[in-house]
Amino acid sequence: MKKSVLLFLGLMLTTFAYCQSADEQKKIDSIENAFTYQHGTITLKGGIGILTVPKGFKYLDPEQAEKVIVDLWGNPGGENVTLGLLLPENQKILANKGYVFNIQYDEIGYVKDDDADDIDYADLLKEMQEGSIEENKERQKNGYEPITVIGWANQPFYDKENKILHWAKELKFGDQKVNTLNYNVRVLGRKGVLILNAIATMNDLPQVKQDISQVLNIVQFSDGYAYKDFDPKVDEVAAWTIGGLVAGKVLAKVGFFAIIAKFGKIIVFGIIAFFSAIWKRLRGKRNEEPTTEPEEEPVTQEFTEQNS
Repeated sequence: MKKSVLLFLGLMLTTFAYCQSADEQKKIDSIENAFTYQHGTITLKGGIGILTVPKGFKYLDPEQAEKVIVDLWGNPGGENVTLGLLLPENQKILANKGYVFNIQYDEIGYVKDDDADDIDYADLLKEMQEGSIEENKERQKNGYEPITVIGWANQPFYDKENKILHWAKELKFGDQKVNTLNYNVRVLGRKGVLILNAIATMNDLPQVKQDISQVLNIVQFSDGYAYKDFDPKVDEVAAWTIGGLVAGKVLAKVGFFAIIAKFGKIIVFGIIAFFSAIWKRLRGKRNEEPTTEPEEEPVTQEFTEQNS
């Protein structure tokens, strides 16, 4: 009799967990289906250039992307969060695995690349690790867990001909078991840099490395915005060089915050009411607005600190 009761209770608990899980999955699917992705050529805000979505990828416009970063991943809101998200075609935005590129533009001026061949990246990494100690004090004051810079996941490389810099760091958020991958791409222009930051975990590094070549050349600056258009008589020179872009302010970026919630801390998965509210907002926007390319308007981009 006792065994029968325990068996019955076990079956009831299993059924309840299954139903709860199924209900949550329906809400997650509803949110996923509310997003409208784009392909082909995307005109970036402010007229700085165009982004050509590579084959096998899809693009989420700035308004929807900000909802993902802030509402779903739990990052701080504010201006200049994103120019859109780029992710693999078959990957869902709320997937626990995979990676997403957050796109931004930082109008910091013309970045000189004279130092590109002279940088000691081992020394630079050490400086970044030491600098992160002070930055973590500020993060913790603001209620965020500390981030440890473990090392290079991919040592910085600068393509001088195409003016493209890319590198990757391995980071540890608090006491999380799986380390974070922060893969950075910077495309240098006349007035600033186009930024692509891959949001992922170290488990996704092989896939990101395999795909990175497809996204390095997807941005084409408009006439007057390209690196070659620099005019020393009228243009502002950035305070940052190649080494400065890589070092920068290592931790104080939305790009880092995004990873906290995306992998393992999306607590809203268990809060159906929250999902319903977000889904209604997304669906409402989808019904109100056309699904054509975003209208051009003044650049709202950042990250103000150069490096994430």
